[in-house]
Amino acid sequence: MTRSRHIASRLARFLSRLFGGEAGAGILLIMAATLAMIAANSPFSGDYHALLHAPLPWTPIPKLETAHLWINDAVMAVFFFVVGLEIKRELMVGELSTPQQRRLPVFAAAGGMAVPALIFLAVVWGNAELVRGWAIPAATDIAFAVGVLALLGKRAPPSLRLLLLTVAIVDDLGAVAIIALFYTAQLKLGWLAAGVGALLVMALLNRMKVHSGWAYVPLIVIAWYCILHSGVHATVAGVLAAFTIPLKLEGHGDSLLLRMEHALVPWSAYLVVPVFGFANAGVELGGGALTAPLTLGIALGLALGKPIGIYGAILLAERTGFARRPDGANGQQVMGMAMLCGIGFTMSLFIGALAFPGNAVLIDEAKLGVLCGSLVSALAGFALLRFAPQRG
Repeated sequence: MTRSRHIASRLARFLSRLFGGEAGAGILLIMAATLAMIAANSPFSGDYHALLHAPLPWTPIPKLETAHLWINDAVMAVFFFVVGLEIKRELMVGELSTPQQRRLPVFAAAGGMAVPALIFLAVVWGNAELVRGWAIPAATDIAFAVGVLALLGKRAPPSLRLLLLTVAIVDDLGAVAIIALFYTAQLKLGWLAAGVGALLVMALLNRMKVHSGWAYVPLIVIAWYCILHSGVHATVAGVLAAFTIPLKLEGHGDSLLLRMEHALVPWSAYLVVPVFGFANAGVELGGGALTAPLTLGIALGLALGKPIGIYGAILLAERTGFARRPDGANGQQVMGMAMLCGIGFTMSLFIGALAFPGNAVLIDEAKLGVLCGSLVSALAGFALLRFAPQRG
């Protein structure tokens, strides 16, 4: 009886870690992606694609004429808004608020973006069309990576989780900059000016110490709508709008930014990102897609480039005295964390769609590369951390 109670207790703790807290969002995302893959490779494949890509009978915004466009260009703006809130909080009052705190995450994130891009370019070199995908393996999926880390419980020291979070946040900032700078269509300056105008009004409200969310929400929608028509990808508006939200602490350590973040994080993690995963992870397997240069370049960039770039940057920073390794973490644990950063799911899929607009074959190859590279990174990172010695 005692043994069975012990087994039941361990199973309950495992299930709690699996579906609760940080792990839950990552597991839900995995389930959504798996369901999409099953649907895309089943007799219901036609229904799956029709659901996402068939023209809607009616849409209030003609530019968003399919469910897939609504998800990627409108719903995902909420995700990017939450990312922007997290970045601003970390930069101003969080773990990236001082130059000393920023050193290691920024240095590691830079290595973790540069090396995957170089590996990708080495694999696809000579094909000018594929070169546009250089940024696909440069991104890290926070929910997925932190979810895997959460499954390890106390086997992952808190300092390692903190480093993973800060590296991923810097990584997100870099990914947003890449989207804005390198994946922007022909600019329509009138729409862009109107969008920037709405953002400037929000910044002015911040300066005037306006802390009512209702003053900002209509302007966020206006900024998103204008930037949607400007040629800059609409989700960039989410990040820029988040930067205008007041963070100055009010009574009891409260602020509008913290309230918004607290209200939106569950919606983003448990609805927006899984819906995006279901809409974008469905790729038909078969043919030579697994060995296509684009697929291999992305998969190798994520599974090899990310850990090499991040772990190499951390070693270099430690050896030169530029920054210290996380307290209480040994080399194998740091390498395991770097492997988890190769999970590039959400941002990588998003950039893949932007890199090859209208080319369904290349988009599917990019999806397959992201899925393969992220799966290898998740399994390898989990194994390294699971069997790592507990003392550095």
